[in-house]
Amino acid sequence: MSPHLEGLLEFLKIPSVSTDPARREDVERAARFLAERLEAIGFSAELVPTPGHPIVYAERRRDPSAPTLLVYGHYDVQPPDPLELWDSPPFEPTIKDGKVYARGASDDKGQVWIHVAAASETQDLPLNLKFVIEGEEEVGSKNLFAFVRENRARLSADAALVSDTAMFARGLPTLVYGLRGLAYLEVELEGAKTDLHSGVHGGAAPNAAVAAARVAAQLKSPEGWVRIPGFYDKIRPLEAWEREEWARLPFDEEEYRALLGAERLEGEPGYGVLERRWARPTLDVNGFAAGWTGPGPKTVIPARAVFKFSMRLVPDQDPDEIAALAEAYVRRVAPEGYRVRVRVFEGAKPVLVDRSAPAMRLAARALREAFGREAVFVREGGTIPVVSALAEELGLPVVLMGFGLPDDNLHAPNEKFELENFEKGIEAVKAYYRFFAEEGGA
Repeated sequence: MSPHLEGLLEFLKIPSVSTDPARREDVERAARFLAERLEAIGFSAELVPTPGHPIVYAERRRDPSAPTLLVYGHYDVQPPDPLELWDSPPFEPTIKDGKVYARGASDDKGQVWIHVAAASETQDLPLNLKFVIEGEEEVGSKNLFAFVRENRARLSADAALVSDTAMFARGLPTLVYGLRGLAYLEVELEGAKTDLHSGVHGGAAPNAAVAAARVAAQLKSPEGWVRIPGFYDKIRPLEAWEREEWARLPFDEEEYRALLGAERLEGEPGYGVLERRWARPTLDVNGFAAGWTGPGPKTVIPARAVFKFSMRLVPDQDPDEIAALAEAYVRRVAPEGYRVRVRVFEGAKPVLVDRSAPAMRLAARALREAFGREAVFVREGGTIPVVSALAEELGLPVVLMGFGLPDDNLHAPNEKFELENFEKGIEAVKAYYRFFAEEGGA
């Protein structure tokens, strides 16, 4: 086993779940582990405190006249639940069939560790490296935005490199030039002061579960259109060249359906699957809780019900504006007689980066050297909140060069990372560092 893989396995053992208050010490332990490893390969590293989890900031300066590259990633991970669906414990990394299984293996510890490994093997390059690795990406990166705004001079660079995305297919190197944004709301409806006996009070008492289900059902039409007024008012249409390039990608709709294990695919009529996933906005109910959900019967009328829903946004939708429209609509369609509370979580802007920028051309060259074939350019349906800050606040060209795969089970049981991608990812990043140094930051 290589030292790089050994280091990754140690990193993956730390349950750095940023959403879980009980894991706060583990999150900080992961940050310290990362900082110590960076210091061991010549970086000056520190844990920057925030109101939430610390940011690992590290620099390795070689020459004031040398180009500077800013590397972003995150060390926090999603909760591992439901635990019973994992084939091996989520924080006991297991290697099987050329893959490492663990929470965070692909999102994003494995990809962060690619950069640590590449930096350890390129210490003599005339290249200044700055690492910003946060612990709150999975909860919206709220404190990172403040850190970026307050440290513009400290974070100055010639470009930013992010490895938190996926390749389009196995063996096909990929550069992402578009990400969707995010708006996220939690809705609570309360009808009575406590749960009530459904025999004694049924037929008279308000049922918060039914009321919440009605509200949730009115968010989208049966055909898949979002019903929130104004939701579609500001959407940049897809370019013709994008449709042409996406049509040439090795994509089989039936294979994709089988990958999901779904009987059918859904979405807005009139758009292809890739367009619906990458360039169209969405709305999805992410969770619903009410009443008795334990084993066996308990005949209660729920006094309170909560559901959460997210909206993935595309250029030029603004997350604050969309969240406000969504809240107003929820309050309008909620049944009378219920107390309605709406919580709006931190959002993220959609992003399009310049795929023709010199920094992107160097990335394509590095991927070609590592994988032996030309990279494809795609958008991705997910959200990386900090990318807009890197582009807008720091004015940096951003390169999204990831090494995950579509079947890596991100945010789900049995998350994995292909060891071949881990190894080739190290070679690709080493090549990128070298080309970036040689070209003077492009």
